Amino acid sequence: MNRFAYKSTGLAIKTLSLFSKAKIHLHGEANIPHGSLIFVINHFTRMETLFLPYHIYYLTGKKPVWSLGDADLFKGALGDYLNAVGVVSTRSPDRDMLMVKSLLTGEASWIIYPEGLMVKNKKLVEKGRFMLSYAGGKHPPHTGAATLALRTEFYRQRIINLAETLPDEARRLMSLFQIEDIEPLKATRTVIVPVNITYYPMRARENTLSRLAQFLVDHPSDRMMDEIKTEGAMLLSGVDIDIRFGAAIPIQDCLTASAIERDISAIRTFDFDDPISSLRAMRKQAWNIMHQYMTAIYSMTTVNPDHLFAAMLNKIPFKRIDSFDLRRRVFLAVTQKIGPSGSFIHKSLVENQIHLITDDNYHRFQDFIEIAVERRVLTRKDNDLIKLSSTIPRVLNFHRVRIDNPIAVMVNETEPLVRLQRSIRWLAWQPAFWIRRRITKLLLDKALSDYVRDYDAFYIEGESKDKSVGQPILKKGRSNKMGIVLFHGYMAAPMELDGLAEYLADKGWWVYVPRLKGHGTAPEDLATRSAADWMNSTDEAIALITSKCRKVVLGGFSMGAGLALEAAARICNPAFAGVFAVCPPFRLQDFSSKFVPAVSMWNRFVSSVKRDDVKKEFVENHPENPNINYLRNPISGVRELDKLMKSAENRLGDIHLPALLVQSDEDPVVDEKGTRKAFKLLGSERKRCLLIHSDRHGILRGDGATEVYQAVEEFISRLVNPV
Repeated sequence: MNRFAYKSTGLAIKTLSLFSKAKIHLHGEANIPHGSLIFVINHFTRMETLFLPYHIYYLTGKKPVWSLGDADLFKGALGDYLNAVGVVSTRSPDRDMLMVKSLLTGEASWIIYPEGLMVKNKKLVEKGRFMLSYAGGKHPPHTGAATLALRTEFYRQRIINLAETLPDEARRLMSLFQIEDIEPLKATRTVIVPVNITYYPMRARENTLSRLAQFLVDHPSDRMMDEIKTEGAMLLSGVDIDIRFGAAIPIQDCLTASAIERDISAIRTFDFDDPISSLRAMRKQAWNIMHQYMTAIYSMTTVNPDHLFAAMLNKIPFKRIDSFDLRRRVFLAVTQKIGPSGSFIHKSLVENQIHLITDDNYHRFQDFIEIAVERRVLTRKDNDLIKLSSTIPRVLNFHRVRIDNPIAVMVNETEPLVRLQRSIRWLAWQPAFWIRRRITKLLLDKALSDYVRDYDAFYIEGESKDKSVGQPILKKGRSNKMGIVLFHGYMAAPMELDGLAEYLADKGWWVYVPRLKGHGTAPEDLATRSAADWMNSTDEAIALITSKCRKVVLGGFSMGAGLALEAAARICNPAFAGVFAVCPPFRLQDFSSKFVPAVSMWNRFVSSVKRDDVKKEFVENHPENPNINYLRNPISGVRELDKLMKSAENRLGDIHLPALLVQSDEDPVVDEKGTRKAFKLLGSERKRCLLIHSDRHGILRGDGATEVYQAVEEFISRLVNPV
């Protein structure tokens, strides 16, 4: 072992990180105990042999880390380097003796890949048993790591026992293993630490390295191109590498069979490779330990979005699939099934998953479908996906499977997660109407519980309104043909739109008025919220009503109008029938909004000089509906409103739905010029701008509201029954 080589490896990794976008995330480091350590790790790429020893070296207090390597790699300069960093050839005649000796003395830890070789197709289970597929066929996982651990602990216990009963034999064994002092043997124990490595996203594609290889090498092999395309893309395009350390498996507890105990304490002499009477019992224990660490390794697979899309696609029993139905099923898997299954999840699944059934904001579903279509696992037809026969994992060229059928690799990787597979299968077989109903209930329950929690957390005696003011409103329709989502204004609450909601519900349509985050509670709540929070509330409401109704119209008042327009531009959903906006605040007339930049600058200044006591965080508000609206306006909220409306204005050209804009001509809050400009920017072919004669902003309540209600009803009726 050459410590300089470890430093060289570290330098190489740091240099590699300068142009690599790969991100390594370590989990469960606390599971690494002191002692003689054997790390058993799944093997999918060659990258593991570089970065794993480096990280384990530092996690174990800079103790050298040795590993076993394929004998074919020990050629030329690469062989010299592998020897330097502690890689031992699988064909080395002194391999077992060296491993046991280094573990007894605790001078090094070991890395062993129980799969033997890279399992590129991740096919790990067959008929409920661990059975690995590779280029040469199939084989069960190796028991080498378990055997090594058992032999180490066997000789540790034997030397300690013989030190009292047969000291000469104890000294002979210590000399055999080059051990000078027995005390370190007594102070440590041999343990196996299972480790799982999961990569996301796993994409094999052309990259700089693969193009260079094709230029420099005549007729590169399938194996070379698979590894360069897969691992090169991971390094250069960016991949999350989750490394999880599982609970250590103590080996001393596995030596309690009577035959093994007799050999440990036997008053006789035998050498390292001599046959012993407990050999059969040792092999049985090795087999049991192997199953224990293989189960531990694969139970720690970090479940990511690709896994769920692939598993659900594979389990759905019908050939033609509505893409939104597939997304809804995965949404339910994430929100309701993964946690109870005990699976570990990728960080991308920790956040709110509403984007799965709205705008696919992170393009995770779109990227997966593109790969599936490209690899002829799926084909598209209208808004549906058609499963092809290649969806089911099949035998392929082992060295091209990551290129030819990455979907099969994703399916295989989660196959050992039995509880997760049961949950996926159960969801995959549920009828579509049940999935929709489940999501509707889930989102409505969430909206109600979120409101109660926020109301209780921010309630201010004498200032917070009655709880009924902020309660989300859901009006049941006479059929599920049409649903309408209404978004209330800034500093307001759902009750602001109860009149319009009741009017539209009387026409037989479903109507939902959600509470936007920060509203219906207290100004301090609103001060903590951002435009992203309001958009998230919007998306949850849209997901709820699209799960209930075949066609959906988006609408809103004031800030809610801006949210409706922004969502219509951002979310592509065939269920959307139209959008209407009442008094959208693209241009404000209120002096307080113009005052905000100066106040924000003042607040930053006083924070810099540590005078938070003179900050101005709120300005007074004089609303038309004081029984609904806040009487204090948070400065931060106005700033977020401005961000939202600028974003909505920039996206107006992306709206191609039928659209209706309604504006009061003497609005004291919103300048009608902003609404007229927005109308011109709309990308819709069918659009109308209606000017209402009024000197009020809140034209959806009080005098004149019926005129607006009728205009909205007429607009929606034309969408339901086009002329």
